[in-house]
Amino acid sequence: MKRLVIAAVILASAQTWAGEASLTKATIKAVDGVEVPVEIATPAGKGPFPPVLFIHAKRGYEGDERAHVRELAEQGFLVVAPDWQSGRFIERWPSAHNPDTELDVEAGLDYLKSLPNGCKQPVGIVGLSRGPYYAIRLAAKRGADIAAIVSYYGHMQNPNAPEPDQLFRVAPEIMQITTPMLFLIGDADYELRRMNGGRAFYALWERGVPVEWQEYPMARRAFDFRPDQTPEEKIAMRHARERAKNWLMKWMKLTPGMRCT
Repeated sequence: MKRLVIAAVILASAQTWAGEASLTKATIKAVDGVEVPVEIATPAGKGPFPPVLFIHAKRGYEGDERAHVRELAEQGFLVVAPDWQSGRFIERWPSAHNPDTELDVEAGLDYLKSLPNGCKQPVGIVGLSRGPYYAIRLAAKRGADIAAIVSYYGHMQNPNAPEPDQLFRVAPEIMQITTPMLFLIGDADYELRRMNGGRAFYALWERGVPVEWQEYPMARRAFDFRPDQTPEEKIAMRHARERAKNWLMKWMKLTPGMRCT
């Protein structure tokens, strides 16, 4: 079955930020026929550009997420951000994981790979909170299409798994993937999330998967976009953005000028 059916793509008028990047909107279709809204952030200048899939958290896709996507485009990445909630009429902050939404994220990957101004190579993934769980699921299924993952305070266990699994085990995909992964998390994040991610870090390292763990002192959950950011969290955000860029550049094999090789 063909993975992606692109709907009559609905393009909004492009929004441009001071010559830095432009944003367009489209609607694509997942393999089960659900329409998936996506936003595409394109760097200024002439492509092709290195492709990045952005996977939002369960809080939804809003202004803070759009700002993050814009920053990635300003760094030089061509970014596609599928909204895996609104197309299925899922309210913000769902506790349970809906496996059907994985089709929406995968449709975003296929759409990204189809864009003519994107480099024809494995993509990078940037995910927030629930987003990295989608990323490891996708990497286990389609590892050859993914060059690297950046996990912002990511959940490394199925949200639907029973409590003992949440406390003492990582998702089985961690034992399957070989995709390089960078963990970014604050030391004041929830203990369970730090434990969960820490176990995933050790499991990946033990298997020889390229992995790094960056923990930020005095940084809480969502340190990179909290409305009550402390001075330390503002610095952590800037540091995390640079670490993410460098990780993607390394494993996507980009030139210093952010060009694909």
